[in-house]
Amino acid sequence: MNTLQLERALGTLGAYETLRWAEDLFEHRDYYAAARVLQHLVDTHDTPSELGAAKELLARSYYHSAQLGRAIETAEHLLEERPDDAYVALLLARSYERASRPEAAAAMRRARALGAQW
Repeated sequence: MNTLQLERALGTLGAYETLRWAEDLFEHRDYYAAARVLQHLVDTHDTPSELGAAKELLARSYYHSAQLGRAIETAEHLLEERPDDAYVALLLARSYERASRPEAAAAMRRARALGAQW
């Protein structure tokens, strides 16, 4: 689906339907498309604070589609909003590791301290 087709499809959907579509794309391992749909949702939603689950799925989609810079940025923003979220801390640590960033060790310690399980 090209960008114009995606924009048209997204223009007809509400927030709930958009999230469900992104979840379906993610479940079918189309992580890049899921990220595009979720980024649109985050960019256009009136109340971004309501989008915690969508932002987490966005970070996961970025991670799985090897968009590591975006995965890191999204996970960092999520941790600012939810500093005690062990899963997001682990996602950030794994993103740093996969990107061979020196912050990985400290991020992994934080994830462990928050009780992250893997």
